[in-house]
Order: sequence, then C-alpha cells, then structure tokens
Amino acid sequence: MVDQDPGVSRETILGGGSPTPAQGFDDTPIGAAAARASQILTPGGAGELPRPQSTRIITIANQKGGVGKTTTTVNMAAGLALHGLGVLVIDLDPQGNASTALGIDHRAPDISSVYELLLGEVRLSDAIQQSPNNKKLFCVPATLDLAGAEIELVSLVARENRLRNALDQQTLTDLGIDYVLIDCPPSLGLLTVNAMVAAKEVLIPIQCEYYALEGVGQLLRNIELVQAHLNPALHVSTVVLTMYDGRTKLADQVADEVRRHFGEKVLQTIIPRSVKVSEAPGFGMTIIEYDPGSRGSMSYLDASRELAMRGVN
Repeated sequence: MVDQDPGVSRETILGGGSPTPAQGFDDTPIGAAAARASQILTPGGAGELPRPQSTRIITIANQKGGVGKTTTTVNMAAGLALHGLGVLVIDLDPQGNASTALGIDHRAPDISSVYELLLGEVRLSDAIQQSPNNKKLFCVPATLDLAGAEIELVSLVARENRLRNALDQQTLTDLGIDYVLIDCPPSLGLLTVNAMVAAKEVLIPIQCEYYALEGVGQLLRNIELVQAHLNPALHVSTVVLTMYDGRTKLADQVADEVRRHFGEKVLQTIIPRSVKVSEAPGFGMTIIEYDPGSRGSMSYLDASRELAMRGVN
C-alpha cells in the first residue's frame, strides 16, 4: 500500500504507473524527491532572491494554539536563508520550540536569551546565536525564564516598547539581516504586544480546519488597537494557509473562506499537512534540512519566495 501524502492524488504518488527503465529513477516519487533535494542543497541551487530596501520585521501571530505559528516561522526563515537572505528569528514563546527547531541550545545555564534582552540586561549582539544549519540564519533563543517575563514587564517603563528598543539596527546591518521574524506565544499578552510594536508587518498562519477563523477577529482588533495607540505602521501583510489536507472538502471550504475574507493577503502557496514537518524539530532541524525534497519543504520554499517577492514589488 502506498503511503499517500495528504493533498496528493494517487496518480501523482504512483507516477502514472510502474516506471520502465527508459523512464529513469527520477520518474519515481522517491527519485523525484531525491533529485529535488540534491538541487536544493547544491550551493545556489535554490536561487537568489532580491534583498529588501530595509530590514523587514514581521510578527507571526495567532492566539489560537496549534495553527503552525512556530513551524511557519522557522521553515520560512530557513527558506529565506537558503535563498541567500539574512534572517533573524526572535523566539518570544517561553516553550522555546523555534530555538529547538533551529538547532539552538536554549537550556544551557547562563545563556543570553530574549528574556534578558527584554529586561535590558544584555544587548542584541550578545543574545544572537547563529544556527548550525545555515550561516545566514540567526536566532535570539527563548528560555523558561520568559514565562515570568510578562509579570516583570508590567512595572517597567515603556513596557510595550522593550523589544523595539532592543532591536539595534547597527547590529542587524553588521550581520546582514534582511528579515526579522518574531515567533509569538499563543496569547494576546504583553509579549505579543511587544512583538507587534516592534514590527511593521503581521503574518497570520491559519489552519485549514473547522475553527480556523475563530479568534482571528480578536487578533485583528488587537492589531487595530496597537496600530492606533502604539505603532501606526503595523498592518497585516500576509496570511498563510497551513495543515491543508486535500482529501477533505472542508479544507477547500476553509481555504475559500479565508481568501474571501483576506483577499490578496493570502499566499497562493498552501502548506500541506505532513508528518515529516512535525518530525523535523525533534532532530533540531527545519523541514528544509530534515527532508529537503519533501512536499512540506518545497511548499515552505515556495511560500518564502512568495513572501520575499511581495516585499519588493
């Protein structure tokens, strides 16, 4: 029995029947994936993307849990880096899953993390670590200390501006950072507000499931409040459809509903539901390093390319 990937037809999986010797190895599903992986991993194989005129700071937010925020953050960051762009991921989720997926050690004692950065105890240059998976990919890791940060931030001056003030432009320039992606916790608390004040753009991942739009209205209202009182430049620039299962009509109905609501802000690329994507963080990798020829990897590469091209057009 063929292990069919969601959203892929049986004909696609089987390659139109058993390959003949004339067809070659690349005509089998495994062979095609291997060929794609080989091309991607070749230096320059993914191609180069134009750099934005100035550093794009994008907050990935959705207070609903399990929609693919962290997965989208790290895989799009890896995709942009693979295309030759400098990317910094700021892990604002106390669980530290983005740090794990990027291969960053965030459990070692005395580590400089986003917690110390928000409290003003360290500078951005002290907290940044380079991902071992790509020299263009950097991360400010999260530790468990971040779980209590919201309580400590309440009493601080300009508590909503702590992250924005900590993002030293000179450090970003010195490292050649083109994109800053901020991974938010699944809440609308002070950490998420800090992320929205620091950014100009919000990217919203929405899963193709029944409760997809539940809670998005509250998120949009919070964005409007931040825009009105703290950051007039903030706007929703991108919506990504995740966890798409082409075997169900529901997935198509949800995708159509999201496109009707958000219009051209929705990326054309849809991220399929994939076990491989879920497995990758367990090995300290994104899907692009873990299984570069897979559909999940190719989808995130396409999504990152689409995001980058929208920023320069």
